[in-house]
Amino acid sequence: MLAMTVVAMCAASCGTKKEEPKALVLYYSLTGNTKMVAEEIATKLGADIEAIEAVNPYDTNFQACLQRCMQEREAGEIPEIEPVKADLNRYDVIFIGYPVWFGTYAPPVATFLANNNLDGKKIVPFCTFGSGGLESSIADLKAAQPEATITRGYGVRAARLEAMPAEVDQFLKYMGFIEGEYTQLDEFPEQHEVSEEEAAIFDAAVDGYPMLRAKAKAVAIRTLPDGTEYLFTAEDLPREDRKPAAGDKKADMPPAGKLQVFVTVRDGQAPAFTKVIR
Repeated sequence: MLAMTVVAMCAASCGTKKEEPKALVLYYSLTGNTKMVAEEIATKLGADIEAIEAVNPYDTNFQACLQRCMQEREAGEIPEIEPVKADLNRYDVIFIGYPVWFGTYAPPVATFLANNNLDGKKIVPFCTFGSGGLESSIADLKAAQPEATITRGYGVRAARLEAMPAEVDQFLKYMGFIEGEYTQLDEFPEQHEVSEEEAAIFDAAVDGYPMLRAKAKAVAIRTLPDGTEYLFTAEDLPREDRKPAAGDKKADMPPAGKLQVFVTVRDGQAPAFTKVIR
C-alpha cells in the first residue's frame, strides 16, 4: 500500500511539473563578432545554436559589403539563405542575433524572418554594432513578426566585446533565463546643460570614431557599481569628410538632428561610449 501511494504521488507530481522552455540561439555573423555573443548565450543557457548562412556570402571587405547592401536595398531584394536545420516548432524561445547594418538587422536575418512564421514564440534579440541600432532593429522585428512576443534585447559595440561576457550574464539574469543576482540600476534623473568637464568626457568617449561627429548639449548621470554612466543628448555636426560636390542640393542641408549617446567611465578607465540612439 505504501509503495502504491508513493508511485501515485510521483505520478501526480510528474504530471504537474512545468517543463523549462526550450531555447534556440539562431544568429547571422559576418566577421565573427555576433558569433561570439551567440556562443556566450548558448553556453550559459545550455541551448541549441545554429548559424544563418547566406547562399552567396557577403564580402568581409567593408566597402564591398556596403556596396552590395546598397544595391540590394535600392532593388528591394533580400539574399537567399541556406535552409535552417533546426525544427523551429520544438522551441518556445528563440534568441535571434545579427550585426546591425543600415540601422537594422543584416539582410540574411530579414530573409529568415520573411520565410518563417514565429507566431506565439518568444523572440529575444541580440546584436553587435559600430555605434547603435538595437532599438531600431527591435522595432523592425516587431513589424516583421507581429504575432511573436519580442522582448527587450542585448546589444554591444564591436569595440567593446571584452565587456560582453559579463554583460550577457547580467542580461540573462535580469530576463530570468538563468538564476543569480543582477545589478538593478537607478533611472536616469532629468538632464541638465553640460559643463565643460562633462563635455570633455563626451569628446573623449567619441574621439576616433569617424561615424559619430556630435556636440554634447545636455546630460543625465547615474552611478554604476564600478563607475559612472552618462546619457548625453547631442547634436550631429556636419561631416567634414563628406563635403558635397558643387551644385549638390545636399550642400545646404542641416545636421541630421539630435541623438542620445550613452557613455560609461569605469573606475580607472577612460570614457567609452556604449551605444547611440538616433
